[in-house]
Amino acid sequence: MAKAIYMYWQKRFNRENPDQDLEEKIQKIQEKNKNYGYRRIFGELRNQGLVVNKKKVQRLIRKLGIEVR
Repeated sequence: MAKAIYMYWQKRFNRENPDQDLEEKIQKIQEKNKNYGYRRIFGELRNQGLVVNKKKVQRLIRKLGIEVR
């Protein structure tokens, strides 16, 4: 591994999650509505006044392991 890559990841390791607040809101929506997918969660976030990209919502839902059953 190149030294530059190692130093890059070392700096990023202790960084805080910038999407922590959004992840918590997504989890709260999912707890209230078990059958909501990313489109409905995206719409609910828009209704709450948050401007967020749908691709970001998809990525965070995948990261959190939320699935519609």
